Amino acid sequence: MIFKAIEFAAKAHNGQYRKQTPIPYISHPIAVMEILLGHGCSEEVAVAAILHDVVEDTEVTFTAIEKEFGASVAGLVASVTEPPKAESWEIRKRHTLDAMQTMSVESLNILCADKLHNLSSIRKELARDGDKVWQRFSRAKEKQAWYFRALNANFNSLMKSASGTALTRQFHEEVERVFG
Repeated sequence: MIFKAIEFAAKAHNGQYRKQTPIPYISHPIAVMEILLGHGCSEEVAVAAILHDVVEDTEVTFTAIEKEFGASVAGLVASVTEPPKAESWEIRKRHTLDAMQTMSVESLNILCADKLHNLSSIRKELARDGDKVWQRFSRAKEKQAWYFRALNANFNSLMKSASGTALTRQFHEEVERVFG
């Protein structure tokens, strides 16, 4: 099922790149999957991680995910999907922070691994390119810091499982590295 999800996501994200870089977008969901498998998550969670951005960023629907991968995977993807990009950045990020309060452990793991990979990518780009990295984002460093610190606080209070504890520790360390 993992290889099927990789093929599905690669096709959906074909032609997309990471935040004004030459890095194909598909590298991100694969990295998120790798983080989760490294923390002992199930194949179903790994598949949802691979698919976590397809509804947000492509023409793929939840119905298509459910048809190909089942209701459970579709539900996990739905739980970590932000509102449409027509909504403001602030509304979309507040939605995620609020939704975390009722997410399953599996959904929190996917979200944490997603944001962990985003932060580690930012840290590497900062080391290479300096503060001009922040120009790639729709909001300045201060707003990004607010969001990632709020995520950090939520992860720390909500994730008590062994895999969650390890993920939250890694996430906290990345927040500190990037934002101090």
